[in-house]
Amino acid sequence: MSEYSDEQLLEMFRDKHRRYEAFDRIVRQYKVRLYWHIRKILIVHEDTDDVLQNTFEKAWKGLSAFRQEAQLFTWLYRIATNEAISFLNQKRNKDMLPWDEAEPMLMRSLQSDAYFSGDEAQLLLQKAILTLPEKQRIVFNMKYFDEMTYDAMSEILGTSVGALKASFHHAVKKIKACIERSSLQ
Repeated sequence: MSEYSDEQLLEMFRDKHRRYEAFDRIVRQYKVRLYWHIRKILIVHEDTDDVLQNTFEKAWKGLSAFRQEAQLFTWLYRIATNEAISFLNQKRNKDMLPWDEAEPMLMRSLQSDAYFSGDEAQLLLQKAILTLPEKQRIVFNMKYFDEMTYDAMSEILGTSVGALKASFHHAVKKIKACIERSSLQ
């Protein structure tokens, strides 16, 4: 399937006779990228599927009001990021986990994940990423894995480019230190 531009998809969506077709194309065009973005935040495949579904439900409800002040892609990423963070917060509250217990919970999920197919180096990197504060973890994943520009990240996260650069810089330093500590053991 060839990719459509945001303008083509939105034009198709505004035609009430093609609305479902347009949304189906949006889902097919962005679901894999959004899945992996959410998965890097939540770690667990099943949770990721649930949040991805919620993301597209919110997108469906909000698409007719979408004013194209941002790209469709960044708008969807913002919804996905907010949904993933909300899911983590709900899980923490439901399980009555203190903030500092969430990362060990994610670490256990990563280690027991039947869908994780990385080698030892990839597991070490993922463990190091999970030691980061949530915001740094999200910024690192978006920059390192998704190769997103700081401008796009700024639109998605509603944070200044300077703050994002600082978050990424600190994240890289912490990851390097964590990996170095692990290799000494």
